[in-house]
Amino acid sequence: MKEENKRPTIKQLPAHERPRERLIQGGDEQLTDAELLGIIIRDGTQDYSAVDLAKKLLSAYGDFRSLSSASIRELCKTKGIGPARAAQIKAALAIAKRFSVTTMKPGQQFKSSSDIYNHFHEQLRGKKQEVFLAVLLDNKNRIIKIESDVSAGSLTSSIVHPREAFKAAIRESAASVIFVHNHPSGDPEPSKEDIQITNRLVEAGNIVGIKILDHIIIGNEQYVSFKDRGLMP
Repeated sequence: MKEENKRPTIKQLPAHERPRERLIQGGDEQLTDAELLGIIIRDGTQDYSAVDLAKKLLSAYGDFRSLSSASIRELCKTKGIGPARAAQIKAALAIAKRFSVTTMKPGQQFKSSSDIYNHFHEQLRGKKQEVFLAVLLDNKNRIIKIESDVSAGSLTSSIVHPREAFKAAIRESAASVIFVHNHPSGDPEPSKEDIQITNRLVEAGNIVGIKILDHIIIGNEQYVSFKDRGLMP
């Protein structure tokens, strides 16, 4: 390829056309998704500018949400993206995800099932395995602790044993618990297994004196509350 046929690098562009300089001068609203991602990638390759690499990634994954679900190894399958660039992308998207999560602290209360969904959906949406969490509450339904490692399952189902589900609740002297888990399929409709597990946990809770207030299943853009649906035994 002749030198004159090569596309200019970002550094060779006039200052008013460079994404970083445009961001500094005019803010982020005037930049495309590819240009913003290009700033994170920083440097291009011999064949592609940073914005070109960003366009390739967005073309492959569709949007930032899908991109954030990709692993380092998967990102590296895109020509021009190595471990260092992939790590930069993952770090930036992880910050964005954490920023979007509603923060609830011990002593605060969830007022509704939608509050719980808003707190957990970014954390759980896009997970490739089912993850089962427990929100531990005191006798006034205030948060004591959120137990995030009750269970992690296969692509199709989580394995939840009452002993593990209530271990933290007993340790923290919780009066009640709200269980939360995701469906990797994106469809939050309860399965027969979900209903059976919930009934089993309620029975176990009755034995140890800990009430199960709700079980919430989170999908991609929706959720199902067992309490709201009248599915709690």
